[in-house]
Amino acid sequence: MDNKTIAKKFKLCSQLMELHNENPFRIKAIASASFKLDKVPFQLENASFEEISAQPGIGKSTAEKIKKLVETGSFDELDSMLSITPIGILEMLNIKGLGPKKIQIIWNDLEIESVGELLYACNENRLIEAKGFGLKTQEEIKKSIEFSISNQGWFLYAKALAHADQTLKSLQQSLSPTHSSFTGDFRRKCEVLSAIDIILDASKEATLQYIHRTYPNHVKEDNDYISFQDENGFSFHIYVTTSQDFYKNLLLTTGSQNHIELLDQQKITPLGSEEEIYAAHGLTYIEPELREGLDEVTLAKTNQLPTLITFEDLKGTLHNHSTYSDGAHSLAEMARYCKEDLGLSYFGICDHSKTAVYANGLSIERVQQQRQEIDQLNQQLAPFKIFKGIESDILSDGSLDYPDEILAGFDFVVASVHSNLKMEEEKATARLLKAIENPYTTILGHPTGRLLLSRSGYPIDYKKIIDACAANQVVIEINANPLRLDLDWRWHRYALEKGVLLSINPDAHRTEGLRDMHYGVFAARKGGLSAKNCLNSFSLEEIESFFAKK
Repeated sequence: MDNKTIAKKFKLCSQLMELHNENPFRIKAIASASFKLDKVPFQLENASFEEISAQPGIGKSTAEKIKKLVETGSFDELDSMLSITPIGILEMLNIKGLGPKKIQIIWNDLEIESVGELLYACNENRLIEAKGFGLKTQEEIKKSIEFSISNQGWFLYAKALAHADQTLKSLQQSLSPTHSSFTGDFRRKCEVLSAIDIILDASKEATLQYIHRTYPNHVKEDNDYISFQDENGFSFHIYVTTSQDFYKNLLLTTGSQNHIELLDQQKITPLGSEEEIYAAHGLTYIEPELREGLDEVTLAKTNQLPTLITFEDLKGTLHNHSTYSDGAHSLAEMARYCKEDLGLSYFGICDHSKTAVYANGLSIERVQQQRQEIDQLNQQLAPFKIFKGIESDILSDGSLDYPDEILAGFDFVVASVHSNLKMEEEKATARLLKAIENPYTTILGHPTGRLLLSRSGYPIDYKKIIDACAANQVVIEINANPLRLDLDWRWHRYALEKGVLLSINPDAHRTEGLRDMHYGVFAARKGGLSAKNCLNSFSLEEIESFFAKK
């Protein structure tokens, strides 16, 4: 149970307490604890009671709740609130735009107790009758519910990864197959999944018996696979094949339908490896991430497939936060982790700018203070280097939120939208275009503001944005936070065709967040990115030169 999960449990408790009109001082204390727990610079799960209670703003009472939560999955106050809250009301808390106050009105005044009833009420125009709800609010809630429903049954690749590894290992140990592998969307590193696909050569009867015994939830035998859910609710599809047909079926189950249709079905025969099957088609080997039915087969015919980027190609990391704004670890801790734990050559700090008051954005005075600390750390850590960056908010009119003389003092500037996200395509595109044309913009950060399975992001004219970045020599970020992965990989090829550099940026707010670059690499590989076209695969000398020219 990581810190974010613990913090979410405390937040849920505070929301339920507010919903049930509990003591406001207790509500504030639990909500405050939730905020602080997410910023603790060590893993609460492994910490002692004394270590937790010694943290500023976290007393013995909170520490006791944390220890019980880690041990049992809950704590007394949360259990008490959950016991008196209908399941449908709990589900409403996951709908964007609905907090405890609004849900209270929906529940008590309109007597609605489920998301389905709420959607029906929106369609019947009933919400506008309630206090504090207007037509605009009703439409926003309706859209949020529809978005949530359309994503039911889906989960993030990053959330499933550890559980998938554990399940594959368990199957290997119990069934002892000669060959086994992930396949399907999971092997292609798709960012969101409806199931985790595994293929192995084993007895179907033995496999079915093991699954019934180990994973009794929703076991179903299909013509092609055995499906079940693990104890965490993740869906699995298990394909059982023979040793002779393993690589043929691995290839057939890995590629998207469009990819498989591009191949000559007569030549997909049992051979000793996928490489041999592709060779029989006159193709060079196509990496699983590329098998989406785009241009990969055409490129493979002429031996023009890109050499896909790997995590080892990365020489540094850009777009990171520290305790100067809303990070959990200090500037020094973040930089040392990059140098000592990841073996990188440079670290770009990009704390939030002054407009981001909610994230403790840096005033001009604090910018100068941070620059002084960076100079001192660079002397201590040389030849490793910290670059002076900022994540500057793109304001509603497209301007950045520092004067030019301050922007000029940074080594690089990541320009990002964080406010007024509800925009039509024309306005959103114009806003980004103005920021791209700002001579101080180095990197366009998370271009659409999307949060996978949670927020669709504002609509933009991708071609106009990418063309503008090419014209102004602005790098586009692949935000590696697994909730974002923005720029979407489906637009990487177009950006590369236009000569735009991409940068795999973790947007890290704590040391372990720096490892999210792995997910960024997965997305970049799907988009066909090579190391030569990735900004943070540049050597220290190369990126210094790039920043100096910009």
